[in-house]
Amino acid sequence: MILPCIDGTTPFPPINQALNDPDGLLCFGGDLSSHRLTQAYKKGIFPWYSLGEPILWWSPSERMVMRPNEFHVSKSLKKAINQLAPQFHFNRNFKSTAEHCAQVSRKDKGTWIHPEMIAAYTALFNEGHAFCLEVEIDGALAGGIYGVALGAIYCGESMFSLQTNGSKMAMYGLCQHMLKNGIKLLDCQLHNPHLASLGAKLIPRTDFIKQLNQWAAV
Repeated sequence: MILPCIDGTTPFPPINQALNDPDGLLCFGGDLSSHRLTQAYKKGIFPWYSLGEPILWWSPSERMVMRPNEFHVSKSLKKAINQLAPQFHFNRNFKSTAEHCAQVSRKDKGTWIHPEMIAAYTALFNEGHAFCLEVEIDGALAGGIYGVALGAIYCGESMFSLQTNGSKMAMYGLCQHMLKNGIKLLDCQLHNPHLASLGAKLIPRTDFIKQLNQWAAV
């Protein structure tokens, strides 16, 4: 199958045309304008590519998601939160949060959070379609997370940790914020053991799209 190429005006192909191998690869090309990004996320599509590659758009067959009331607080995390009394700051320093996420050491020694992506998502944030959360302990930055905001759904992009449990506290703080503000679902995109340990689950793409259609416009 030939992978479709899109330009600045071409609509996305139907997501059921995404490849099985690699799972979820839908098309390439286009741009990272705020309009293109919001249209992508509303359809369950996200960009993921390395610097020097064309923009690759994905919609995997299974989606990692978390409901905020299902976040798992382990005994050790609960103890750390009680002892350290972290402070959570919502939508304070978006670009800085994304830049910290870009510096996270990864197994492939690369990152998809390159300057082009940071600029695009910062523009999205400035238009009110993205979010960030930072964790501070005793005035020092401990962790954070950022992503896209779609009505009553948040789409998490990446998180970072500068202190022990920093990213877990960021997820805890985000889920508490979601519960208080009526945000129903956190899209975590791809499976990883860290997210699974915190309560995230894989669901079929069809189920995710149903929930996306229900909550993204709220």
